[in-house]
Amino acid sequence: MRFPSKISFNPYIRQDNLNQRTRHKQRHLRIAALAFALALGAGLGLSGCGGMHNPGASAWMDIAVLGFNDFHGNLEPPGITVTDRDGSGQAVAVPAGGAAHLASAVAGLRVAHEHSVVVAAGDLVGASPMVSSMFLDEPSIEALNLMGLEFSATGNHEYDQGAQELLRLQHGGCEQYTSKVPCRLNGRFAGARFQYLAANTLTADGNTLLPPTGLKFFEQDGVRIGLGFIGLTLRQTPNMVRPSGVAGLRFADEAETVNALIPSLRARGADVIVVLIHEGGATTTDLQDDSCEGLSGDIVPILQRLSPEVDVVVSGHTHRAYICDHGRIDPQRPFLLTSAGLYGSLLTEIELRIDTGSRRVLRKRARQHIVQGQAQQGPDGSVPVQQDFPVYAADEQVAALVARYREAVAPLAAAPVGELAGPALRTLDRNGESVMGRIVADATLAATQSPEGGGAQLAFLNSGGIRADLLPDAQGSVNYGQIYSVQPFGNTLMVMSLSGDELRRILEQQFDSGTNTVTSPRILQVSSGFSYSFDLSRPAGERISNMQLHGTPIEPQRDYRVGLQSYLGSGGDNFSMFRQGRDISGGSLDLDALADYLRTRSANGPMALPQESRIRRVGT
Repeated sequence: MRFPSKISFNPYIRQDNLNQRTRHKQRHLRIAALAFALALGAGLGLSGCGGMHNPGASAWMDIAVLGFNDFHGNLEPPGITVTDRDGSGQAVAVPAGGAAHLASAVAGLRVAHEHSVVVAAGDLVGASPMVSSMFLDEPSIEALNLMGLEFSATGNHEYDQGAQELLRLQHGGCEQYTSKVPCRLNGRFAGARFQYLAANTLTADGNTLLPPTGLKFFEQDGVRIGLGFIGLTLRQTPNMVRPSGVAGLRFADEAETVNALIPSLRARGADVIVVLIHEGGATTTDLQDDSCEGLSGDIVPILQRLSPEVDVVVSGHTHRAYICDHGRIDPQRPFLLTSAGLYGSLLTEIELRIDTGSRRVLRKRARQHIVQGQAQQGPDGSVPVQQDFPVYAADEQVAALVARYREAVAPLAAAPVGELAGPALRTLDRNGESVMGRIVADATLAATQSPEGGGAQLAFLNSGGIRADLLPDAQGSVNYGQIYSVQPFGNTLMVMSLSGDELRRILEQQFDSGTNTVTSPRILQVSSGFSYSFDLSRPAGERISNMQLHGTPIEPQRDYRVGLQSYLGSGGDNFSMFRQGRDISGGSLDLDALADYLRTRSANGPMALPQESRIRRVGT
């Protein structure tokens, strides 16, 4: 794939060729020129940043930043739709996603712009479908290389397999750092041609795990404009991955990190500051509405502390799509905030117009492009193409890459593992439970309850560990590829002893531990036979009541054997109390446990879905 460009580009951090004295002199010349332009503008009625520009006063350069986030290895169309308004103003669901179609959308927008750069806001890999994760997400990195991605923040899922495996994805090689074998298809892996940026991920010596910043320069009529990029993940990353994955790493404050790096980026020639951050929020607006109405989420307090020198913030993590002209709600911080949803379903086109004299951004605006392919496939079958929206033909190189990996994984993916009486969804009910959550928790208990398996009496599962629904075919069958999509992390099972009081304190952490709060709780899925009630109106530490095991009250001082995945067992999702577990024994892979459970329970016919609640919410 060829991209027209007139730029000089190195994906790593570049030093400006000018020495300190030359930069100092140029800075004074720019200030003088700007003062003259402003004085002239007062007489001519020119407006400031964001207004109409008089080409008679100075020239400008247009640069497009093309951004996406939370790709999660979705090489094939993920079967989702994106809602936008058609030409008549009606809300329409458009089928979206697929790496080959995303590559085509990227290529088309790059052709439309003389100057462009492709960026991402993290979680490109991890929690991926089988066609990618079975190969340690190497095919996703290769597909993103073909798309021409240039810079990306690291997201929390980039750390799922540990820092060494992340570095291997960046630099290439076939060293084995996980239970999966790398380079299985090719015998070699070259690594990412784009640069991961990790400004707030610090190693024990105080350096960053990967470069903190990057620069790209654009030239036009002898003038060079520099775009500086700062990439970082959310500070709460250690609470979202297994502790072994971030051992020896420290994650610094997001806003403080960005603000501290801006002067050095300026000194190296950055005229425009773009932040790529794997943290996000949500708005209550339509897809193309930039009013910021209802902006909420963990990114908001970060934005409130960012330097006004930031021009654009490309965000992610929440899987929500939004465009926000932040100056509407905070004139002191008029940057443009964007997020492109999830799974490569959207591509954000950010257009910047930069005054080549003052080197200020005159105008910034964005639009979301739905990545619609010719024949998308949804959970309920074929979804018709929406004619009011562009259709992106599959890029041939990326399509061939995906087909090669799909063919390699197909025999294993197609193998049947069991039958279900209906769809098992991960949608949470009012109590925080899901049908899929009950099934996986029961599978964990079944795999760990025998004496040789650890003697578990109950099991817990974090809701975020369930990554897909189980949708049986017309005959009720589900296959290995489907259950792999449900549990793609490769966690091992474990059993530990915890007292009844410790169980209560663990359940209290659903509402009061790190990012687990009353307004954003993380409800654990529980196995059959265990039950309890919670009341959010009660004070912290007093919200859990009526814990029972097979109808018998849990005794505070008695020890119970608990089955769970290694992610939770090491304190993941802010459940630090699990680290108090004793007499720990290891077990099988969580995926194998789920496959065995479905196979056993459906040996005499489709398995019934567990519909009865095990958790009771008291009050409002």
